[in-house]
Amino acid sequence: MGILSFYHMPKPRQYDHKPIYYDPQKEALQKRIRKVKVEMGVEKPDYEQYKEEIREAFVGSTTHLRKSLDKGDDIRNREYKNRRLILIAIGLIVALWYFFLR
Repeated sequence: MGILSFYHMPKPRQYDHKPIYYDPQKEALQKRIRKVKVEMGVEKPDYEQYKEEIREAFVGSTTHLRKSLDKGDDIRNREYKNRRLILIAIGLIVALWYFFLR
């Protein structure tokens, strides 16, 4: 019975945290209020906020990054996929060289 279950290994359950009190409209409103206060001179500009705005604008303007963000992929996941692709390509090149050019 143990040998049969070896070929059908169930995938581990994924952790999917969904915050209970997260309101994206309220967060967007707070960003707009902060931006207006900086423009009026009431508050000093926060340079970390500008970094976040530039990152959001860059991700929003590129389709492949927007799709991966919608799927839930992060930078580490994309790097892992790129490394895996490079290793597969190297493996295929070595196999082709071994079988055809040797």
